[in-house]
Amino acid sequence: MTDESSLDFASVQAIITTENVKAHGAEIHGVLTGLVCAGYCFESNDYINLVNDMLNNGEGLPNPLKNTIKIMFSEVWQTILDDSYGFKLLLPDDDDSIEERGHALGVWVQGFNLGFGLQHKNQTTLSEDVKEILKDFGEIANLSDEFEDDEATEQAYYEISEYVRMSALLCFTELGSPPEPNNKPDVIH
Repeated sequence: MTDESSLDFASVQAIITTENVKAHGAEIHGVLTGLVCAGYCFESNDYINLVNDMLNNGEGLPNPLKNTIKIMFSEVWQTILDDSYGFKLLLPDDDDSIEERGHALGVWVQGFNLGFGLQHKNQTTLSEDVKEILKDFGEIANLSDEFEDDEATEQAYYEISEYVRMSALLCFTELGSPPEPNNKPDVIH
């Protein structure tokens, strides 16, 4: 998958804002990733209903946002199945303030925990690693939105976001439900 075909945070957030939906692009990406990492079946397609119930007071999502969520979901699957670890969190660019990036990381992990919980609600068995990840994600979600704009904070943000990215991949490795070989998602161009 090439970077030209992938969604970026700014374009997703612009669609959400234009459509006047109270949501955060990182949170939606986190929810979708949490669903997939907790074993959401590739062949299922009720994820739109789950996201719809979560956003916009359960009212129908505007088509531009619904289409964006479908693309986002496809990209989550494509990148999480990528053997070269191409999966990335949908977060603001490094040019954005550390406060904005830190907040987005917090809502991403909140979304992940929500999606994971929605998918994994009827199953009780989790490895110690996954339990620790979910606990860590809860703590990351509760970090303060007040950050010092310095090199140490930038380094900490990078390390935490990389930990979150690799932890999501670990959850998928343990609990994910990859599609059958003939059902792998097509690359959207």
